[in-house]
Amino acid sequence: MNIQAEKIELAKLLLNTNNPRIIQSIRKIFKKEKSSDFLDDLNSDEIAEIKKASLEIKEGKITDYETFMAKHR
Repeated sequence: MNIQAEKIELAKLLLNTNNPRIIQSIRKIFKKEKSSDFLDDLNSDEIAEIKKASLEIKEGKITDYETFMAKHR
């Protein structure tokens, strides 16, 4: 089935339902799809920190969890 036919079929199903839970579920799906990537909500300092951390990981500058926690107990 092509995308246009699929959309028409879904529209028919939506128009024929009286179940508010189905309508709410569909609305949630669309809201989730429209929500932006979390990076869009970060400021430039936060993005810079993430990039710096990513670079450190690539360079092998990491500490495993147990070693980190041992220093802070």
